[in-house]
Amino acid sequence: MQHAHVAALLNFAATLDSRVRRVMASPEQSAATIRTWTQALDGIPAESEAAGWDAGRAVRRYYEQRNGDRSAQFRPIEPHDLLAAFAPHRAELMNRHTDPAPPVDPDNVDAYLAELRTGRAAVATGQAAPVEHPQLTGGPHPAIEARLAAIGSPIPPAVRQQLAAYRPTKARREATVAAGQPDPLSVPCPWCHAEEEQPCRGGWRPNSKGRRTKTTPHDSRTELAANPQGVAA
Repeated sequence: MQHAHVAALLNFAATLDSRVRRVMASPEQSAATIRTWTQALDGIPAESEAAGWDAGRAVRRYYEQRNGDRSAQFRPIEPHDLLAAFAPHRAELMNRHTDPAPPVDPDNVDAYLAELRTGRAAVATGQAAPVEHPQLTGGPHPAIEARLAAIGSPIPPAVRQQLAAYRPTKARREATVAAGQPDPLSVPCPWCHAEEEQPCRGGWRPNSKGRRTKTTPHDSRTELAANPQGVAA
């Protein structure tokens, strides 16, 4: 924030707070206050459309005592109040920024990093809008949807067979469904209370290592999957 911006901001605060007005009444003290605030608010913009930020509104919010904050009742606004108010705006900007590749030779590490830092600093201080990746919309192409419907899964059958050795539990479940039988892991287990998609649990392991994981579901879970509307025996 520049010297003139701080002077205007303090002038606005003085219209809301007689304590600030008394400080700004003395030319010497006014100049010292503006100088101190300018140093403290370095990197904080007066306004930023990209950040949705206006320092004047932040001053007004301080004196509105929002969310039960009664600080204004006991002291006039200070630079740290504006620093705290801008912090979430800066965080939101940086979360949206994607660090586009700088237009310099990537082998020139010093220049590359300098460009990245400059770009980030401009976004963090509200001087530049964050560079965002466009969101993909509209869903998959109709040809891709048709292909998925034909094979039933994004993983082709040949690849699925090769993966079976590395995920035996999933392979058994797929084989069970392919055989026309119900998938026990599609329902919670009434015996060990394992949740859906989670394997059944066995007895407790020694040394407080938790319960064992069963490779096969409990019979009552299999019966419940076969008859979801009934009560497993």
